[in-house]
Amino acid sequence: MKRIAVFCGSSKGFSEDYSKQAILLGEYFSRNQIGMVYGGGKIGIMGVIADTMIAHQGEVIGVIPGLLKHEEVAHQKITQMIVTKKMSKRKVKISKLVDGYIALPGGYGTLDEIFEALTLGQLQIEKKAIGILNTNNFFHHTLKQLDHMVQEGFLKQENRDMIMVSDTIEILLEKMKTYRAPQMTKVINTVPRK
Repeated sequence: MKRIAVFCGSSKGFSEDYSKQAILLGEYFSRNQIGMVYGGGKIGIMGVIADTMIAHQGEVIGVIPGLLKHEEVAHQKITQMIVTKKMSKRKVKISKLVDGYIALPGGYGTLDEIFEALTLGQLQIEKKAIGILNTNNFFHHTLKQLDHMVQEGFLKQENRDMIMVSDTIEILLEKMKTYRAPQMTKVINTVPRK
């Protein structure tokens, strides 16, 4: 994988572990010549990983909608900044630039972005690896919700299995490198009623 999109918070959260893991991921990317595409911010976890990669001469591409490109938000020292007119255009641009996606802890925006990537994979519009770096078991309840969706018949197990999870960077990246998209074409599992 040459470039990976990283979705993460514009806040740092309450635990230092989130920033520490972002630093380790930035170092891993830089060491392995993996470019990062992200939201373009200099604050929160986004800023931590971008600063780490800049310090290690890594490639960092920000994609930011014009409405968020304020001096206090947009990173000024990254490799390249791409400004889009709309949030929706930002997602399209990111998907065109990357070979896979990783979510780190974050809020609504992070969930929105990772679930859009999963939806594109489910519909077979894309066949890219999608991972969650589960620092401090941050995504535990989100993953339980996905399991519940499978149990209740709203999500196929094949589509649930598209998301790779680890709390270890090396293990997550190994899973992503060997990812094979499901061959299923039907989105909805039609089970006859009893």
